[in-house]
Amino acid sequence: MKKIPQRTCIVCKDKIDKRDLNRIVSTKEGDLFYDPTGKANGRGAYICSKDSCIDSIVSTNMLNKTFKREVLKEVKEKLREDVINGKKQ
Repeated sequence: MKKIPQRTCIVCKDKIDKRDLNRIVSTKEGDLFYDPTGKANGRGAYICSKDSCIDSIVSTNMLNKTFKREVLKEVKEKLREDVINGKKQ
């Protein structure tokens, strides 16, 4: 049986199957975007589909800590909307 990769939600710290998480990517060029495929190049952060975790993208500094740089509130809000529109069940 093939092992399913596990990742940790950056907000609630729950370990969940990678395919069931939403991935946000930071590229070397400084772009941040929602990655529905889970295969884009760059440093990834995973967020589960709980509403509280998705809302925490905007209200906390978790993305700043994860990507070790300042993430503007407008960017966080856009990421939140992208995750909500494409979130995995």
